[in-house]
Amino acid sequence: MKQLIFIIISTLCVILLNAQKINLAPSKPVTDNYFGTEVVDEYRNLENLDDPKTLNWMKSQTDYTSSILDLIPNRNYYLEKRIEFDKRQGYSISDLKITSSDKYFYLKKNGNEKVAKLYYRDGFLGEDKLLYDPSDYKKNENNHDFIINYINPSWDGNTIVISMAEKGNELSEVIIMDVKTKKVRSEIITNVDPVSSGGIKWLDDNSGFIYLYYPTSNSKSRDFYKNSQSVLYKIGTDPKKINDVFSRRNNPDLNIAEDQFPIILDFEKDDQYYIGMIVDYDYFRKTFIIEKKDLLKGKKNWKLLSDIGDKAKNLELYKDDVVFLSSYNSSFNKLCKTNINNPNFKDPNVLVPEKKDEFIKSYRITQDGIYYTTTKNGVEAKLYLYKDGRDIPIKLPYSSGNISLQSQGENSSNIWIVCSGWANDEQRFRYDIKTNTLKPENLVPITEYPEFKDIIVEEITVKSRDGIEIPLSLIYNKNLIRNGRSPLLMEAYGSYGISDAPIFAKSYLLWANQGGIMAIAHVRGGGEKGEQWRLGGYKETKPNTWRDLIDCTEYLIREKYTSKDKVAIWGASAGGITVGRAMTERPDLFKAVIAEVGVMNPLRDETTPNGQPKEFGTIKDPKEFKALLEMDSYHHIKKGIEYPATFITGGINDQRVTVWEPVKFAAKLMADDASNNPILLKVDFEGGHGGNVPVAQRYSNLGDIFAFAFWQLGHPDYQPKENTKK
Repeated sequence: MKQLIFIIISTLCVILLNAQKINLAPSKPVTDNYFGTEVVDEYRNLENLDDPKTLNWMKSQTDYTSSILDLIPNRNYYLEKRIEFDKRQGYSISDLKITSSDKYFYLKKNGNEKVAKLYYRDGFLGEDKLLYDPSDYKKNENNHDFIINYINPSWDGNTIVISMAEKGNELSEVIIMDVKTKKVRSEIITNVDPVSSGGIKWLDDNSGFIYLYYPTSNSKSRDFYKNSQSVLYKIGTDPKKINDVFSRRNNPDLNIAEDQFPIILDFEKDDQYYIGMIVDYDYFRKTFIIEKKDLLKGKKNWKLLSDIGDKAKNLELYKDDVVFLSSYNSSFNKLCKTNINNPNFKDPNVLVPEKKDEFIKSYRITQDGIYYTTTKNGVEAKLYLYKDGRDIPIKLPYSSGNISLQSQGENSSNIWIVCSGWANDEQRFRYDIKTNTLKPENLVPITEYPEFKDIIVEEITVKSRDGIEIPLSLIYNKNLIRNGRSPLLMEAYGSYGISDAPIFAKSYLLWANQGGIMAIAHVRGGGEKGEQWRLGGYKETKPNTWRDLIDCTEYLIREKYTSKDKVAIWGASAGGITVGRAMTERPDLFKAVIAEVGVMNPLRDETTPNGQPKEFGTIKDPKEFKALLEMDSYHHIKKGIEYPATFITGGINDQRVTVWEPVKFAAKLMADDASNNPILLKVDFEGGHGGNVPVAQRYSNLGDIFAFAFWQLGHPDYQPKENTKK
């Protein structure tokens, strides 16, 4: 009987998988001519998200994917384990803000709660006090599921702004609360994205704040993300009356492009100036400066502070100087300062020179000096104090892959260090300069995970085909036997100079605990080794990004960690380029590929509201067009080739990577693939790029990725089988 049921279920799997070949997407090809090169786009019609045929196909494919994933017996394992871990921990805390008066504001989610709520306390040892529950926002309206995704208290801690977002949307609504009375004001600030647009900055007298405003809220519009404005808002006034203080419209003499973001940087209450930065996807940005009193009077006398060629980052005012990180004539960063009245960013006062093999990542200015962190290969963090011309190393409590700093400004000695790693949960310490000690000040209880006691981390480098050493992080059980049979899931990103920094990712540890190897390939295009590392996987050099991933895979196979039929690769967002092109260039090398909300059609990316020609290239330039075509996974799918099993996801509200990019890739792959491997498309119709959703939704989406990978790599607990219930 059991054998019969198994045969029936196996047959059902085959029928379902074959059924996908029948339900192909409608195709209306368009031919474009780029500098004499004709490119046929077979699924241009799928870019019309208002077309019922497109939406119906996306929904049918998503339903089909759910039906396949439902056959995996352990599909919900990761979701259930992550919820179990949350309950074990008791509660989690995020987005901590500490005022100079020692008031703590933070988001806290109890283990059995769906979303985090806003709390505060007086000092580290104070009692938790609930300020705001996001379920109270618009609770009289139906079909809302808000989360709090950003908070910022005023300097005196008497007022706080709270950003409310839902269903994966990047733009949010900001409410203003009186902390003492817990009364929420009637004014609502709309069209804001404080998480990725520089936050909200309070005026020195706490009477209002500055934020970045987006005139267009329709994410399908070509004007979305265009012509943004830094706006000064005074509490009690009408938010719809925009007081523009720094923008393309307000400051035409600054030559701000429509797709650039004019943001005012963080400042101290006692600073004399505001620094404005023209943000885009260049690694270095142009900055301007204005006296605070002039801006508040409505003057527009911004002056150039630093130019792109100065290669200055992380600018911060300190007395009569600007402190910054410099990559000018440097492979790695230098910590520098220059006089505010006569700035010279190319020949500054170098406080900390370039370090061998260490990239200066961040710094904080305090009363006692400048604390700064470094990283080696993006995975080995160190902490230093620059004081009175001396560079003082500070011993960490344990080896850390990642460090973040928090302080209360240049007039305070308080400095907190948060340490974490692939196998070390995040811990928070206060540094005492007098005793040179780090005292634990964790806001959440330290939780034991005995199931992970045998998990180890191995940091290695792999020589690429052109002789460059690629950092590679491996996480696995110490008792693993290197016989080429271990399921291996390798994640890679490699864009925008962003590093894959070590975090305590419980899902990675769960994978290792089930006999798998979790690998993170720190490919070129990221920021692990500074600016040159980024430029090594940028526009015309972008092939290095996916070929680094290929080279890391071949190394792990050669060294018997795994084998071809046991390898899955995973890339999210711009990591879609990495895994998509690795897959289309070497379809024989991988058993499974996961492209999560991925950039799969960069040749058309420039037509989207969030297109990134400065990172990937523009179709208006013949050289960059060729680079874009080369990195386009969609256009590299060839008919009759056998491709690996593929799991492709997208978010209907994704404002970073428009959902039709993964949808078009899935459609073409289904039509052209010659294998019998599953090609699954899952569109989240209640989400976007992955954030701004309840945590269980994120856990569920991640769980499907791990379940799909284990299914395809042959883990016995993830193979469709009979239901033993009678």
